[in-house]
Amino acid sequence: MIVVCGEALFDVFPGASHAGGIDLSARIGGSPFNLAVGLARLGAPPLFFGGLARDLFGERLAAALTAEGVDVGAAPRPDAQTALVMVSVDGGGIPAYSFYGSATAERSVLPADLALVPDDASLIHVGSYCMVAEPVAGTLRALVQRQQGRSLIAYDPNIRLAVEARIDVWRDALEWMLPRTDLLKISDEDLHHLYPHWSPQAFMRHALDAGVQLVVVTRGADGVLAASAHGASAELPSVPVQVVDTVGAGDTFQAGLLSWLARHGLLHREGLRTLSSASLAAALGFAARAAAITCSRRGADLPRLREVAGE
Repeated sequence: MIVVCGEALFDVFPGASHAGGIDLSARIGGSPFNLAVGLARLGAPPLFFGGLARDLFGERLAAALTAEGVDVGAAPRPDAQTALVMVSVDGGGIPAYSFYGSATAERSVLPADLALVPDDASLIHVGSYCMVAEPVAGTLRALVQRQQGRSLIAYDPNIRLAVEARIDVWRDALEWMLPRTDLLKISDEDLHHLYPHWSPQAFMRHALDAGVQLVVVTRGADGVLAASAHGASAELPSVPVQVVDTVGAGDTFQAGLLSWLARHGLLHREGLRTLSSASLAAALGFAARAAAITCSRRGADLPRLREVAGE
């Protein structure tokens, strides 16, 4: 089973302004939450390991995950509130985030909670701001160390400078993860934050030299690059799409990639070792088509397996 670790929260979108205030629309979200939903919709329902509050919002998040087929049996239920994130989208569909709350449920996952995570998981996925916000970051690092060599480790930095503005904290987290990561997905935007003078190819060589087995760099309208430690490589153009917004696009891509590998029996260490360039290109193509569907709809509405053509 795939275990997805990290935040589940509510994205709050501004609506019409009027004399009495601003209309707001609150929607379930969070990068790992989106990834878990995406995996379930694409045929690989995961276990979710992230703090879910017992407040109104937390109960709604738990119910939504369950309705999608995600197992929330390992999700800690701390005595804390759910994080709320104000999302504004520019004219090009690019979101910006403002986070409200610091001692919220997703951050309040402790080492004792690791007993909830099965040690026979096929893959542990970590990333986003729960890898830099304590105490959850320390808990997830302990999980990665516990599972290294037992499970595949997947990582998506998914930088949110509104949560942690110090880029060196994000860079330190990435460098700590590289020798412990089997599958790394990173956006060119994150790469520019972390290593502004590096090309994607230079970073990919750095990651592979550090021990990563498969590294994928998503580049938005410029497509995607990927390479494995065992010689497979692929470069694909972007999928043409009328962009409504890009909220959840990266999470959809990762869900598409992992679910494709799982369905084709390749989501294990030997599978990554024997992955051919043709199979890698097929996996990336499926993931890119799934992400394009999300971009064509508003608010991280991730596609289901039957919607992603060319499977």
